[in-house]
Amino acid sequence: MFTLFPDIIPYVRHSLEVEAPHTLFIEECGNPAGIPVVVLHGGPGAGCEPYHRRFFDPERYRIILFDQRGCGRSTPHTELRNNTTQNLVADIERIRKHLDIEQWILFGGSWGTTLALVYAQAFPDRVKGMILRSIFLCSRREIEWFYQDGASRFFPDYWDDFLQPIPEHERDDILHAYYRRLTGVDELARMSAAKAWSRWEGRTGSLIPNKEVVSHFSDPFRALSMARIECHYFVNNGFLAPDQILQNMERISHIPATIVHGRYDVICPIESAWILHKTWPQAEFKIIANAGHSASEKGIIDALVKSAHDYSTNIS
Repeated sequence: MFTLFPDIIPYVRHSLEVEAPHTLFIEECGNPAGIPVVVLHGGPGAGCEPYHRRFFDPERYRIILFDQRGCGRSTPHTELRNNTTQNLVADIERIRKHLDIEQWILFGGSWGTTLALVYAQAFPDRVKGMILRSIFLCSRREIEWFYQDGASRFFPDYWDDFLQPIPEHERDDILHAYYRRLTGVDELARMSAAKAWSRWEGRTGSLIPNKEVVSHFSDPFRALSMARIECHYFVNNGFLAPDQILQNMERISHIPATIVHGRYDVICPIESAWILHKTWPQAEFKIIANAGHSASEKGIIDALVKSAHDYSTNIS
């Protein structure tokens, strides 16, 4: 079984100004002459983590991580202005040009798969390959599953905690009820909502409960950016047209790709990965039998590290 590579530290960090008021944090690790791979983190609003560097052989890969607008080490924190999918796609292309990269591999999980697919469809000639974990097409069906009715039936106890910041009379539209609190002027209500939102996601992220994941998601700094930015994107349907990704798959059908998805993923049910696979049969599809959503689960790690290994030997 493949495991994560040892800890590594960046060899360079960049600060890249984009549309005001945003400045992006970027780091590079591994081999400066290696195969370029860019990590597209989830959320949106979660930010990159040190373990994201460790899916790739540092002798073979030039590993690029960046925090998307409003989260992680990018500034200003939790900012919603000029923060849309189209802005993020433009940022990825700016980073590619800034780093003087001709083509690169896209490595994304959850929301990162949404972003990877939209970017690839906009700039197919710049994509050498794609490794996608826990497919999320950002459809209304997927959003309502997790934030209105669906996942709640698997975790009724956790769902009760998620509902606590929202009065009974507002629960027919939980997403917008949260949005009002996460963008309101009441700082205590905003933080309370952010913690409840992020804790719901942390508790449901893995097949076997993981206290470290829950604690990570509950950190106030991370919780606020993830809750505010996720909610901002989801009330706006990801700033995408209905079925936009599926309708544009012919643009990227030639790109080598691997899809990795946990069988018991409750945050992003495997249905979306299956639909994408049927539309994109050229992509390798790996269903991980003993996993949920989290990239830190052993079966998911094994599949992702193996895929990165295979790409490093097969893609010139």
